[in-house]
Amino acid sequence: MNNGRDQSQVEPDADSSDPQKYTFYQRGERHFWRRIAAGFFVLVPLLATFLIIRLVFGYIDGIFRGDSGLLTRWIEGTPLDFPGVGVAFTIAMLYVIGLLVAAEAGRRAVSWQNTVLSKIPVVKSIYGVARQATDSLVSPTGHQFSRVVFIEWPRQGFLAMGFITGHCPSPIKDGQDLLVVYIPTVPNPTSGNLAFVTEDKVV
Repeated sequence: MNNGRDQSQVEPDADSSDPQKYTFYQRGERHFWRRIAAGFFVLVPLLATFLIIRLVFGYIDGIFRGDSGLLTRWIEGTPLDFPGVGVAFTIAMLYVIGLLVAAEAGRRAVSWQNTVLSKIPVVKSIYGVARQATDSLVSPTGHQFSRVVFIEWPRQGFLAMGFITGHCPSPIKDGQDLLVVYIPTVPNPTSGNLAFVTEDKVV
């Protein structure tokens, strides 16, 4: 007899996650390894960050200090001979270069440098990749983002998140100025689309 039940169906087992099915030892073991895993995922990123910073710090410092450092002959035996002086010197050097680049002559020098290096075989490839990498640290498109907005994209009824990167005049006579909106793609946010819309089209 069927007795109102399908004999082909099997009664489900008890919930495998039910703690009552584990012995005291098994529950303790599960608890132990879960906490180990949680600690691992917290500690490893911190440790990796510390080691990378320490490696970079030591490398930069070693360029200027030590047996063959660039500053060794001038700072050895002086109060300036301390760990980290190489990093401090690098920061000061970057600041001075930044001041020079901000001037008109500095901008022309950088433009000339880019032109020359972009014409040298092999060098132009390495320099181009290095420039793209440093530009991406500022923003995916090389522009500063002023604010985050939502825009109907790719068609009406669908919203996408975007970043306003600037403004431009409308190509239509007497039209409103347009916002330049960068819409990143997934999973690579360093590539995306540019949309030119009026202020009332963004949220």
